[in-house]
Amino acid sequence: MSDKSSNQMWGGRFAAGPDAIMEAINASIGFDQRMAAQDIAGSRAHAAMLAATDIITDNDAEAIREGLLTVLSEIEGGTFQFSTALEDIHMNVEARLKELIGDPAGRLHTGRSRNDQVATDFRLWVRDQLDAFEGGLLALLRALLGQAEAGADWVMPGFTHLQTAQPVSWGHHMMAYVEMFARDLSRVRDARARMNESPLGAAALAGTGFAIDREMTAEALGFDRPMANSLDAVSDRDFALEFLSTASICAMHLSRFAEELVIWSSAQFRFVTLSDRFSTGSSIMPQKKNPDAAELIRAKVGRIFGANVALMMVMKGLPLTYSKDMQEDKEQVFDAADNLMLALAAMEGMVRDMAPNKHALEGAASAGFSTATDLADWLVRETGLPFRDAHHVTGALVAMAEGKGCDLPDLSLEDMQSVHAAITADVFDVLGVHNSVASRTSYGGTAPVRVREQIARWKERLG
Repeated sequence: MSDKSSNQMWGGRFAAGPDAIMEAINASIGFDQRMAAQDIAGSRAHAAMLAATDIITDNDAEAIREGLLTVLSEIEGGTFQFSTALEDIHMNVEARLKELIGDPAGRLHTGRSRNDQVATDFRLWVRDQLDAFEGGLLALLRALLGQAEAGADWVMPGFTHLQTAQPVSWGHHMMAYVEMFARDLSRVRDARARMNESPLGAAALAGTGFAIDREMTAEALGFDRPMANSLDAVSDRDFALEFLSTASICAMHLSRFAEELVIWSSAQFRFVTLSDRFSTGSSIMPQKKNPDAAELIRAKVGRIFGANVALMMVMKGLPLTYSKDMQEDKEQVFDAADNLMLALAAMEGMVRDMAPNKHALEGAASAGFSTATDLADWLVRETGLPFRDAHHVTGALVAMAEGKGCDLPDLSLEDMQSVHAAITADVFDVLGVHNSVASRTSYGGTAPVRVREQIARWKERLG
């Protein structure tokens, strides 16, 4: 495309075309061509409305409709020639439409501006990404439920400070991530409902004098309603920020789980074996099986969170309404969306494929004095000791076991009674890890009966 073509798109205001530097900094077609389908959908809805309100003729609307379908076919088929001289997806589509159908193409822009056009396109694109985000989360949640159900009564160590704390069940640990990612799902659905309003028809910033029907275009594009203020409609990017904020929190959750998978798959833990599909080898160490997919997921939060901060910085100082700064709203959103969906898909695959090592989990659960709290609780219940005194007695027994190089259940009754005479043989009933886990029957606790209740609840909710 020549500079002359660019000038014609701008109109008669400028006598000379932009030089190469201005063209390069001004053009967005290198990335906003990703919104081609949304741009054409918005234009089709706008043209149909213009005809329905007698602003353009039915013949012109039909020519525009057919021409836009041809343009979409060319873009999807890879034959469309994008031009940086035409700056963006909107002007590229309109220029090609004019080549195809002539004068009717010039009537398509009646009653709208690129400001409300790009706001509509971008909102449609983000809405599609939220729908994909929801699908990825649902797949991951179902994979986690499968793991939880398979190991609802398997025992493993629960950690604080990455130190053995109390035994929990494998199913309980998996269900913790179900709760986490379910909050992400809630945020996605909430964000989608809030952003589902149409900017189309706000025009440049003040609305239009043409008797357009914004309800009609909103309905055609699947929006719940038109946005109520034209200034806000063209200047709002909260929907993109909410997407990035929700994506950042989800990526943080993915990163936490990825870190656990890295630790759990190590030779020192052996809690899980990751499938070959999500692992790599070493170029010089033949024994290595590296959890590269988990490590890469762990890193994704940086670029996704960075995108969130970047768009916040773009928007923070902008007066109403549109400023060219807002052209910088898309690249980071596109990158974040791509990386989030990749991370979700990889995590879902790893969770489905991973093989927990039941024996290693149980062995680790039994180590590290993990039933010390059960002992303290038993002393409170059975001997009437205040908890702080029971805590002190238990600490002394832990020190004794540590000195003998054994765990609490391996101490003799005589050893225990030497610390506190009221201890009886019944104490050994609470010192086994399975008994410990089974005893935690409070709502939200790790007892298998509670875990299975939560699994059933979530399976019903997710369908």
